[in-house]
Amino acid sequence: MTSLMPILQAIFGLSVFLFFSWLISENRKNVNLKFAFIGVFIQFTFAFLIMKVGIINEAFLLVSKGIGALKNATCEATRFVFGYLGGGETPFSLCDGASTFIFAFQALPMLIVISAISMLLFHWRVLPFLVRGFSWALQRTLNVGGALGVCSAAKVFLGQTEAPLLIRPYFTKLSRSELFSVMTAGMATTSASIMVIYSTILENTVANPISHILTASIISIPAAITISRLMVPQEETSSSGELVNPYNFSGSMDAISQGASDGMKLYLNIIAMLIATLALVALVNTILESLPNIAGSPITLQRIFGFMMSPVTWLMGISWNEASIAGNLLGTKTVLNEVIAFIELAALPKELLSKHSDLIMVYALCGFANLSSIGIQIGGLGTMAPERRNEIIALGFKAVIAGTLSSCMSGTIVGILYWLG
Repeated sequence: MTSLMPILQAIFGLSVFLFFSWLISENRKNVNLKFAFIGVFIQFTFAFLIMKVGIINEAFLLVSKGIGALKNATCEATRFVFGYLGGGETPFSLCDGASTFIFAFQALPMLIVISAISMLLFHWRVLPFLVRGFSWALQRTLNVGGALGVCSAAKVFLGQTEAPLLIRPYFTKLSRSELFSVMTAGMATTSASIMVIYSTILENTVANPISHILTASIISIPAAITISRLMVPQEETSSSGELVNPYNFSGSMDAISQGASDGMKLYLNIIAMLIATLALVALVNTILESLPNIAGSPITLQRIFGFMMSPVTWLMGISWNEASIAGNLLGTKTVLNEVIAFIELAALPKELLSKHSDLIMVYALCGFANLSSIGIQIGGLGTMAPERRNEIIALGFKAVIAGTLSSCMSGTIVGILYWLG
């Protein structure tokens, strides 16, 4: 009976997530509940096939090994460029327990390599082929239009402003519901270049982290479409559309060069983001320390977010004695970003969260649903469709909520599959 309780708890949580999405809907009367249930079924099916079917699971493990090979190759490059800062031999003796790992020089350079490879695969028509296949499946199962199907499928591999470029000619014609689904999919998932950073951070937290992160990005797509349609129902005819190529490369080397350049921009952006956000958190915590202690400990942002998000993590199937710690991570991800939340998850002592909770949180944190992403989407999508900028601004905070719920649904479903064995 004990093993049944987390499953029943998680099923109740899924129901609450869906009910809450319907409750804050713009038009509850026009919500198509049939497709909501189909969306949850598809998400569960995707997760089951990837995690439990041998041949598919083996394929994802191969991807994990491929990423490992890329990581080793990147380390060779960073050693040459940065010397001991990039993982080379140190010209001095280390004290016991000292670490030479430097995030900016040994983990983040993978962004540049993956970005270059992604553009090369796009030039060779490999990524477009995969996008069209996944788009076809989404259109047939969730009854989405061609434009939304293409953008949602591309979001598995591309960023929240890059994926919409594939449907740029159709973007201004998207219905309000479809626009919101595009924004939610952007918030609920990650991108290929960022996945490797997550996996590097989590390599001592869960086994084969890249496999879980890729799975999270895939199964969060049907969740994003489901939640977004509950909150902003589709009341018009779905927009048609096909994938268009936003890149014009003269050859393979041009694709690699452009990809490396884009990766470098992202590299610098993440470094700046981490410095600014971590400094701001430390500053706010310093101010909060001036307040009286609660339960013998000083007030911090982490404790505040832990309190607010604890019920949400409990609904995902995490035990109540671990919910505060898990809620702390989810709050950090929502207000700051997922990179910092993953770093905090990896730094937690092993006894604080069970393996079950670790796995749930990997999926729940794997997405761009945070406050800074609102600005990113306003800047990116607003530039593509200036006439819809005000609409994008109005939907921004809702997209953060929808993206968070989508990622939480993914974590909940994976937690159920964990207990089913």
